[in-house]
Amino acid sequence: MTHQNLLTVAREFDSPVYVYDSNKIESQYKRLSNAFKGVKQLKINYAVKALSNISVLKLLNTLGAGLDTVSIQEVRLGLEAGASPDQIIYTPNGVSLEEIETAAKLGVQINIDNLSILEQFGTKHPTIPVCIRINPHVMAGGNTNISVGHIDSKFGISIHQLPHIRRIVENTGMHINGIHMHTGSDILDIDVFLYASEILFDTATHFKHLDFIDFGSGFKVPYKEGDIETNIEELGKKLTKRFNEFCKSYGKELTLAFEPGKFLVSEAGFFLAKVNVVKQTTSTVFAQVDSGFNHLIRPMLYGSQHEIVNISNPKGRERFYSVVGYICETDTFANNRRITEISEGDILAFKNAGAYCFTMASNYNSRYRPAEILWHNDQAHVIRKRETFEDLTRNQVLIEL
Repeated sequence: MTHQNLLTVAREFDSPVYVYDSNKIESQYKRLSNAFKGVKQLKINYAVKALSNISVLKLLNTLGAGLDTVSIQEVRLGLEAGASPDQIIYTPNGVSLEEIETAAKLGVQINIDNLSILEQFGTKHPTIPVCIRINPHVMAGGNTNISVGHIDSKFGISIHQLPHIRRIVENTGMHINGIHMHTGSDILDIDVFLYASEILFDTATHFKHLDFIDFGSGFKVPYKEGDIETNIEELGKKLTKRFNEFCKSYGKELTLAFEPGKFLVSEAGFFLAKVNVVKQTTSTVFAQVDSGFNHLIRPMLYGSQHEIVNISNPKGRERFYSVVGYICETDTFANNRRITEISEGDILAFKNAGAYCFTMASNYNSRYRPAEILWHNDQAHVIRKRETFEDLTRNQVLIEL
């Protein structure tokens, strides 16, 4: 999208507002598909938690993507968006057996990540195919909060508990049709990923009726100019070769599955906010915008960086600004960031706002959540209306005192 496109959206739909470029989502999907074109059966399951708007889910479904879900609500959103149950994998963590059974009744692929539920589900529903999530005990990811494959992680069944898994499977007679792992997000070292993959291949040899192996995702995207990212093309060549070799030794053509979220939608997203005040203090120049961590929490939660561009004055001289929000606590988007000169009323565009941004937005300070816009076929389409005061009070009950 161009700066002019973004300004058009800001003028028409006001700020703050989220905007997603469908062309970028499509190009990322094709890039990942092409990297693994040497695999006979490839399945890309989009991680719904990254951006769960049903119009985005529908777009990805039309491209051929399945859906990776982590809650029964995400399963239902996927079905609402038009995905068929066999295109959805459900990978919860720490949920009740009842929720898993509800998902199973909807016909989606079940992925279980703990021994207790595995045994309970297998005992009650031995004929329903189940995928098992393995924890390979491999540390990967750009932040401890998004590294989920290490030994202290709550996710997955430890690779060292494989004998327990096999005992449960043998005792219940349940059907294991997939093996899964997810090591973490923002993976840079593909050799670490390939090492974890070898653990998954070794685990797969213990199950004779698999249909797929799911390698998770966590591919890193660039957050600023010149930033490093996961080399998808190199990973594609190396993992394709190894996967095809494994299928030959296994005696069956399996499906290679991934579940990317950020990789597909992060760079497609922009968050637009208007500058309310430019505030000079004794040591800092603050650009105070009409938003806060209630709308974009990642910088405060993860220390993540979002490049910020003044699209109202893109060619102005650069100065240093700290970009902050209007929340009644510290909500700093950027400290002493070099940005073209900012005036009150300017529109700032936060890049890489497609993944884990709106989905983690809240009504903190009783602020409304923003609208979401899909830029598709050179037009702006409203895919979520901006909230109103009625939305804040909808489920509240005023009692008589």
